[in-house]
Amino acid sequence: MTSERVIRNYLTIAALYTLSASLIWGVNTLFLLDAGLNIFGVFIANSVFTGAMALFEIPTGVLADTRGRRASFLLSLVVLAIGTLGYVAAGEWGGGLLWFSLTSIILGLGYTFYSGAVEAWLVDALNASGYSGNLDRIFARAGIVTGGAMLVGTVGGGFLGNLDLAIPFLARAVLLLILFVLAYFTMHDIGYEPRALEWSRIPAEMSKIARVSLRFGWKEPQLRLLMLNGAVTGSFFFWAFYAWQPYFLELLGEDAVWVAGVVAALIAISTMAGNAFVEWFSGLCGRRTTVLLWATFIISVAMVLVGVTGNFWVAVVVFLIAMAASGVYTPVRQAYIHQLIPSEERATMISFDSMVASAGSIFGQSGLGYLAQQVQSIGTGYITGGLYTLVALPILYALRRMDDPADAMIGPAGADSGCAAQGIPQVSGVDTVAKQLPVAGD
Repeated sequence: MTSERVIRNYLTIAALYTLSASLIWGVNTLFLLDAGLNIFGVFIANSVFTGAMALFEIPTGVLADTRGRRASFLLSLVVLAIGTLGYVAAGEWGGGLLWFSLTSIILGLGYTFYSGAVEAWLVDALNASGYSGNLDRIFARAGIVTGGAMLVGTVGGGFLGNLDLAIPFLARAVLLLILFVLAYFTMHDIGYEPRALEWSRIPAEMSKIARVSLRFGWKEPQLRLLMLNGAVTGSFFFWAFYAWQPYFLELLGEDAVWVAGVVAALIAISTMAGNAFVEWFSGLCGRRTTVLLWATFIISVAMVLVGVTGNFWVAVVVFLIAMAASGVYTPVRQAYIHQLIPSEERATMISFDSMVASAGSIFGQSGLGYLAQQVQSIGTGYITGGLYTLVALPILYALRRMDDPADAMIGPAGADSGCAAQGIPQVSGVDTVAKQLPVAGD
């Protein structure tokens, strides 16, 4: 399989997956509030979801690194469809916080089967096909494609939600099953050989994966700093992404679900715009930490302004600026991490990174949810969270001072782009640094 076909299949899968997920992004919080939860209860349910993700990341990483990335992704689609229908049932039967929390555990399990698996499949397949270009650009292209899918999904979900808030969830379950059929025939493990896994060996495999995660994750200073950065930002961003729905409608003074769909669409466009600038930054021959530092600073300041202003239009504009900055931040951070990890543990390490971010999110969502409902307001939550994320800046600065070769961005065609003249080491290919690391068993 050629690298072009691998990329095309990856973009197709990512687009359909995002389309199915984004159908509910603009109405999820409104659905939970309509089902009888208060804003604190909403974020308790969301915290249970992220807690389940943190709990299941390592076991599902074992599956992806043994039975294969394809098997893990297909299982993710089935579990997510079941969890999505469970959400609808909980809302229809008035299940309350307990049942929404139980359903959130199922959804968290489904997402952990996905996290790391598809990215690992992409990078391994690109290595096997001889690809020597820039990972940042591929992830940025994926961001643009998924941003377009999010645009369609959020607008469609908003208007479907006007008919009934449960309809976007039902449509999502249908799309997940369609994607299952597509992925079954187009996604095959390339550049990675799946191996058998017996139930009796799962504890030993989990122990091995935990040791590898600590060895290549926590004990490698570059990865440790990137993961700490992910924990800080994740503790706020999960909350911020779902809190804007009731907050913006409160500022607007109208209970119009379609407005949430339109704002979600604008968020998708802003994120796509940020993705498009990644290649421009790459052409400037910057360092990844430079991009991450500026993007984090802009996001933090913008989120504080979201909480400070009492004007709907100002809040929307600065929130969109933050989303554009996140569109730059995310693919650059993804590429940085993939440059640092070996292929044998790629899915597990991405899952471990997601677990660390989820752990931070548990405290962020529950704490900010309590602050918004019981103490102050949602606006206060944005101010508090925005100020807290400034903690990520010294972490990224410490990473920058290490002058790791993976910190160098490559030009659009993988060319030098003048980096050598600035004394910045070059990184060619998609796995150069990772191949320099020892692997488990060495």
